[in-house]
Amino acid sequence: MQYRHLILERDEHTALVCIHRPKALNALNAEVVMELQQALQELEANSAIGAIILTGAGEKAFVAGADIAAMVAMTPAQALNFARQGQELLRRIVSMKTPVLAAVNGFALGGGLELAMACDFVYMSSTAKVGLPEVTLGIMPGFGGTQRLPQLVGRNRANELIMTGRMISAREACEWGIANALCEPAELLERTRECARRIAANSRNAVASAKEAIARGLDMGHDDGLAYESALFAGLFAGADQREGMQAFLQKRAPQFIPGGE
Repeated sequence: MQYRHLILERDEHTALVCIHRPKALNALNAEVVMELQQALQELEANSAIGAIILTGAGEKAFVAGADIAAMVAMTPAQALNFARQGQELLRRIVSMKTPVLAAVNGFALGGGLELAMACDFVYMSSTAKVGLPEVTLGIMPGFGGTQRLPQLVGRNRANELIMTGRMISAREACEWGIANALCEPAELLERTRECARRIAANSRNAVASAKEAIARGLDMGHDDGLAYESALFAGLFAGADQREGMQAFLQKRAPQFIPGGE
């Protein structure tokens, strides 16, 4: 499929999705959100792809937020539809079986930070700046920021970022738990690719089940989360990957997992 605002690259077992609106600092509008939905659906259906990297074009921004020019004249009904469209995209990232890694190469503001927070891993350039500045525009986060940020950094820090609208450095974002690691700008994509390749080398079924247990468990009570984990754990013993992985360990060789699993 051809995309107007995205560039897709694939290697043997990973894919890169680059949001390509550099003149607009890769700002999100309804068309970009729709294309991201379509691209992720396309890649998840490809059993050869074991991990997906999401980044932005250029050196200035991952995603500098939503497209204000497209939002300024929105009615409440249009704003509700846009927020729901964005939330649905982020729900797809969280719920899809294939892990998604954000390579944050610059500003990640508003919807850009919300997009990164929905990803399973966040690698961040040391020069990046992140924040949820919506209150400075007379609105508030609408793509899930009020829900995901407190899960990552706690209520008080979330209050601080959301209610003041201030930006924080990549180092602070890493210290607060928003990012997994900091990278020099020139090394960002390769570091992210290394992680993606390592994920893709593992059992797809095991990785998908682990991702599901973590994501679903956050919305469950502790005991329900443990029960869900044990059910997924047991289910993996019905597949070929469990037998191959354990036999390879006992035979002191590298496992040969089948892409797409069984």
